[in-house]
Amino acid sequence: MNINIDQVKIFVTVPLKNVDEVRNAMCKAGAGIIGNYSFCSTSTKSIGTFLPNDNANPYIGTNNQLEFVEEEKLEVVCDIKLVKKVISELRKVHPYEEPAIDIIPLIDEKTFY
Repeated sequence: MNINIDQVKIFVTVPLKNVDEVRNAMCKAGAGIIGNYSFCSTSTKSIGTFLPNDNANPYIGTNNQLEFVEEEKLEVVCDIKLVKKVISELRKVHPYEEPAIDIIPLIDEKTFY
């Protein structure tokens, strides 16, 4: 079986009040296209935790104090050729100093026919 990776799924956690801005930046950069539809995304509410050390500059919270933050885990599909651009635009608007970003390769379902 020969598998080509043409798309990835990008996951990023975002504070609730910043989700629309991050989604718009990612989709304007070309992510979130499925067939004849654009700006396709999904999100799941979650609780993120982190402990900023002395060298951190946290957007939310205090250094050396464990934080619990309501977030959304935003996910979009993305053409592999656009990943760098999409991530760059995401980072420009994401409020976190170190956003948690996952990039997962996707296998096209046609591979299995």
